[in-house]
Amino acid sequence: MPAWLNELLPIVLLLGLIVVVVGRLPRADLGHSPAFLRRRFMNWFPVGLTYAFLYMGRYNLNACIGPVFDKAQFSDIYFWGTLTYGFSFVLNGPITDRIGGKKTIILSAVGALLANVAIGLIIARAMHGGTSVPKAEQAALVPTLSFFYAVNMYFQSFGAVSIVKVNSAWFHLRERGTFGGIFGILISLGLYFAYDWSKFILERTTAPWVFYVPAVILGFFAVMDLLFVKDTPGEAGHTDFDLGDASSGQTGERMKLIEVLKMMLRSPAILTIAAIEFFSGYLRNSILQYYRTFAEETGRAATAAAKKAAAAATASGLTPPELPTEFVHDHWGMLNCMAGISGGVLAGLISDRVFGSRRGPVAGVLYGVMVAGALLMFGTINTRAIGWVVVIMSLAIIGVHGMLSGTASMDFGGKRNVGVVVGVIDGFVYLGTAVEALVLGRVLPKGELAKDSHAWWTWPAVMLPAALIGLALTTRVWNARPAAGKPAAH
Repeated sequence: MPAWLNELLPIVLLLGLIVVVVGRLPRADLGHSPAFLRRRFMNWFPVGLTYAFLYMGRYNLNACIGPVFDKAQFSDIYFWGTLTYGFSFVLNGPITDRIGGKKTIILSAVGALLANVAIGLIIARAMHGGTSVPKAEQAALVPTLSFFYAVNMYFQSFGAVSIVKVNSAWFHLRERGTFGGIFGILISLGLYFAYDWSKFILERTTAPWVFYVPAVILGFFAVMDLLFVKDTPGEAGHTDFDLGDASSGQTGERMKLIEVLKMMLRSPAILTIAAIEFFSGYLRNSILQYYRTFAEETGRAATAAAKKAAAAATASGLTPPELPTEFVHDHWGMLNCMAGISGGVLAGLISDRVFGSRRGPVAGVLYGVMVAGALLMFGTINTRAIGWVVVIMSLAIIGVHGMLSGTASMDFGGKRNVGVVVGVIDGFVYLGTAVEALVLGRVLPKGELAKDSHAWWTWPAVMLPAALIGLALTTRVWNARPAAGKPAAH
């Protein structure tokens, strides 16, 4: 089988699995017609894949640790991008509520497309025709890449706001736990694209193509969104219906930004969810961004450069060096994708079917898994078992993110104000990520010390306190529910 087909086959199987899983998810009986369900699928599927490929155009930066910058320089670039993302809700939430999720998901895709092309061109120029940026020039590249990555992340920040804004009009309160599972699936697909596809591209071409490829794909899905996505069922020829959330019974003008912010400040549930998601962002990216670097620097897995050198030796008729392999490292994106799908769907089903559409209990259980995982990391850091520990932790934290950013934001913000609410909540995710980038970039071992796995004890050490605080916060929203009106069938 050709190598490219071997890489493409898993995603085809994954997409088939997703269609089957989503089709078999139990649904609340709200009287939706088969025609409505089909049209709803045609609405969330393209916008959802746009969101997944936005992830590819966001986390592809990680693939360039080594050929373009070291992990400390990566952390600095990533910090400015995530800080920009975190504060973008001040503009992007109100914009999305005003002009609708369809326009802003297209804006997000086009803006991220242009930023990725710019980053690719900058890196290509810095390589001087080679396969990597000279070590002496890497530090000088950091400010420029920080600026353009911040631009990328500004447009990226429309993504979560847009998808939740669109789907808030299509999913009733009692269905949103299931949608939280779908949201987790989309995040998981994005991780697969970002990590495994970016690695595949880097091993066969050069670093600029890690940015060019998602740019092309985002252009395609911007067109698909333009053709198929509608902001409300009414715009698609169906009947709008009472959603049973915080917007039920509201008519008249949309609340102004200051009024929405005052409403949020008076809502302990929303404030607590935002705080929990701060720690979710911190923990999620502590895992996702550094496991592959950990495996490569401790000698458990081969780098992309080593694989290229081995391939070149083979092509020249020489005996290639024996390269270390590790299953978790080599399939990091795929494993996180599968873990995220499992965690997202499981969390959604438990929320709707066991806890009566309450999101707090599920988040609490999953944060308990994070605490246990951080403790296990200390004991497994010198063994291959640590890879599976962090995969399970990834399952848990993606489940939390789907429940809170993808679902609770709709519940408590309502269809009318969800742009601002999800913008604030998702903004806190990336403020937590910005703090993580600062902390991890400074506490992780460097140079020769990084080759000793025992020296990486600082990694779980800075995750455990965040997991404990997050767990404590989930108990404060254990029974939280939005004030809802009566559901309406159609």
